[in-house]
Amino acid sequence: MLEHIASSHEEMYHLQEEMQSTVHPMTSHRDPGDEKLKRDLKSRHITMMAIGGIIGPGLLVGSGTALAYAGPAGALIAFAATGVIVFFVMQSLGEISTAIPVSGAFMDFAGRFCDPALSFALGWIYWYLWITVLANEYNAISIVIMYWIQIVPQWAWIVLWWFIFLALSLVGVLVYGEIEFWLSSMKVLAILAYFVLAILIDTGVIGGNRIGMQLWNNPGSFADGINGIAKVFVIAGTLYAGVEMVSVTAGECENPRRAVPRAIKQVFWRIIIFYLGTIFFIGLLIPYNSSRLLSSQSKTAASPLTISLQDAGIRVAAHIINGLIVVSVVSAGMSSIYITSRTVCYLGKTKRAPKFLSTTNKRGVPWCAIVFSNFCACICFINQGPGGIGTAYTYLINLSGVSTFIVWAVICLTHIQFRRGLKAQGVHIKDLPFRALWYPYGAYFGLGANIFLIFFQGYTSIIPSFDLVTFTVSYILIPVFLLLFFVYKYLWKTRWIHAPEMDIWTSRRLPHENEIEMENSTIWSRLRAIII
Repeated sequence: MLEHIASSHEEMYHLQEEMQSTVHPMTSHRDPGDEKLKRDLKSRHITMMAIGGIIGPGLLVGSGTALAYAGPAGALIAFAATGVIVFFVMQSLGEISTAIPVSGAFMDFAGRFCDPALSFALGWIYWYLWITVLANEYNAISIVIMYWIQIVPQWAWIVLWWFIFLALSLVGVLVYGEIEFWLSSMKVLAILAYFVLAILIDTGVIGGNRIGMQLWNNPGSFADGINGIAKVFVIAGTLYAGVEMVSVTAGECENPRRAVPRAIKQVFWRIIIFYLGTIFFIGLLIPYNSSRLLSSQSKTAASPLTISLQDAGIRVAAHIINGLIVVSVVSAGMSSIYITSRTVCYLGKTKRAPKFLSTTNKRGVPWCAIVFSNFCACICFINQGPGGIGTAYTYLINLSGVSTFIVWAVICLTHIQFRRGLKAQGVHIKDLPFRALWYPYGAYFGLGANIFLIFFQGYTSIIPSFDLVTFTVSYILIPVFLLLFFVYKYLWKTRWIHAPEMDIWTSRRLPHENEIEMENSTIWSRLRAIII
């Protein structure tokens, strides 16, 4: 009966799309190139890619900046609060992505449940976010490599890694997934090893000096009160960005009904173990007023992991952390190319970007989108110019800071709209393969919290004194997002989609026997599920 209803709905919407295409060809909700992308990613790839998305150079270095801004308790509060928001965002995203696993992910959902103009604005904002991340990775890896080899100029290292990333991204999604699996595994083991060393250092087993909670009393738990916490919210949002990439991979996953929910359900534990764990341990070992956290020119030397290990007498700490940062940058760089290419590929398929960007080869690789996105990341070379140009590069990168909260807010909004569509069209939520926890409270909380953070993240540019440059960098992307939305809406005469008209059937994935896998009930498998 359900299959018959789904078939009828699909026929109805296909007919609507054909009738609308003569007037407005850009409102189609189909993902016309989904069949060109290969569903080669396995469950273990998706799970480890989700972990790799949150363990990057930002965590290894940015955690020190967070500690300096807010102190150990302030940083923990900011990261924990942002983690709760991320948890509910991922619950919302997981419910839709599991039911409708398409390459366009939340951009596709915004277009079919809200307004095609929202999909257009969201897609380009999200693409720009990850272009800036990719540009940062090129600068980061060139800097950490120069820690060992300084005879080669920085621009040459960027060029070398530009071609390496490009080559690795063009070989196919299965190879990418396999590389990301092993790189993420190395990062997980390294972070867990650091936790063990941190415990031994804090208790005095290594270094001979028992630290305990001394640094929470002197210099203290908070660095700058509410102002410090506000600054860390932006850092936390930037570092958490990437957890939503699970939905982008759903369109190339061979078993999204199993892999996506598993990755979504474990996001809370990943946040607790890796982010809050790292913040907690570096807060035990390093005073927040240490000048080494912010003033060092080298990313390696500025890493709180390096500082804490060196202080304990581990002489090779810098080389160990440097190697870990290299692994993290390679993983993060490949993830950035993956996300940017799939994002702009989807925009090309739906005619919200030049059509050539949706071109795929026989292996299902969107090679035009990959080359285009990697080329745009060449803004990283701006940082090689004189002081004024280098400052302009910093502004270009920082402009994307608020976009994470915009994306998360739209994800929660599309989830609310999706549930309205289900109710209006008589579909029971028990038919969903994955149901978001604590709906509707979680979805509305995520929407409200992200809207709040969109405006709160830059309030230090206004209070205690107004800083025009900081204010512009903090908020300029908001009017840009609205401009993209309203210009597209005006040019293509789009309208907000009502619940009875929503396309909740196209690309809907129904259960099949070959997707059902037996759960391993061993103790190791259960422990492994908690960690990854």
